[in-house]
Amino acid sequence: MDQIRIGKFIAETRKSRSLTQGQLANTLSISDKTVSKWECGKGLPEVSLMLPLCEALGITVNDLLSGERVSPKEYQKKAEENMMDLVKENSENRKRMALSVISGVNAVIACCALIALAAYVALPMAVRILLIVLSILVMASGITAAIMLDIKAGYFECPHCKALFVPGMSEYVAGVHTFTRRRLTCPQCGKTGMCAHRISR
Repeated sequence: MDQIRIGKFIAETRKSRSLTQGQLANTLSISDKTVSKWECGKGLPEVSLMLPLCEALGITVNDLLSGERVSPKEYQKKAEENMMDLVKENSENRKRMALSVISGVNAVIACCALIALAAYVALPMAVRILLIVLSILVMASGITAAIMLDIKAGYFECPHCKALFVPGMSEYVAGVHTFTRRRLTCPQCGKTGMCAHRISR
C-alpha cells in the first residue's frame, strides 16, 4: 500500500472539508501528531480508526486504502486490489519474522563456533585475537540484521489505546522484552507499556 499517496489523500480530503489536523484528531480521540504522521506518509491508520476516519472525511475504506475516490464502476476491482495488498503485506511480514529468527540464531552459532575455535585449537595469539574480534563482529552484524527485520515485521499494539505503530531502532533496542512483547511508548497516547508484536493490522 502506498502510504505517501494515502497520506496526501487524507490531507486533501481533510482540507476540502475545512478541517484542521487538530479538529480531525479530536473527532477520532487521537493526537494531531498522529494525523500529521499519516499525512506525511509515515504510517497508516490502524484498523480500529479506519471507519471513524472515513466517516469524518466522508469517504469509504476502499477510497482510503486506494488513496483516491473510487468510482462505482471500479469499486470491486479496487477492493480486490486492496485485499491482495493486505494479504501480500501479511505474507512479507511473516517472511521478515522468520528471517529475523534465522539471522539471530545463525549469528549466535557462528559466534560460539569462532570463540570455541580460538579457545581450543592451538593457534598463534594474534590469530586467536583476530578470531575473537571476528566473532564479536559476526554477532553484532547478525543481531543488528535480526533487529531490523523484526522491527519491519509488522507492528506493536499499545495495551492502553490499542494503536498499532512501528518503533524507532533506539527505542526498540532499549525496550525490555519477552518473546512476543516489548516495553515501548505509544506515539498516539504517550503511555508506556508491554506492547504485543502483531504481524498484521
